[in-house]
Amino acid sequence: MDNKLSKITASMNDKTNIGYALIRVFLGIALSVRGWLILSNPDLIIRMGVGREYYMWISLIGMIHLLGGILLCLGFFTRLGALIQIPILFSASFFVLEHTKLMMGGQSVELAILVLVLLCIYFVFGSGTLSIRNYFAKNKHHISNKA
Repeated sequence: MDNKLSKITASMNDKTNIGYALIRVFLGIALSVRGWLILSNPDLIIRMGVGREYYMWISLIGMIHLLGGILLCLGFFTRLGALIQIPILFSASFFVLEHTKLMMGGQSVELAILVLVLLCIYFVFGSGTLSIRNYFAKNKHHISNKA
């Protein structure tokens, strides 16, 4: 039993790029869904306490989450997808949610900070090997070698 577990663990250690990609895809989907929810019902956000004067900003945030999330999910212009969302998550973490305490239900500050940290990681390190960007880069290299 211990030997099987060791083999499985060793096998998975060689595939950390899959884990990195799965986190990126999940983050992208989650942010896209958040953006879609904001865009499909901005009045709900306004009823939660944000004034009508911020309607344009809320719509912009929804579009950025939707676009940036799609880019992250696909692994295409991943750094751009992360970069455009970092200011939103930074402000949500340290200004908008400042009245929220840690470990509270609902929109908690620790979740916003976690997403912010993940976005910073993908901005710095990029999409990884399992991405559309990497796929295109490999195929471009193969095409130029054939010519």
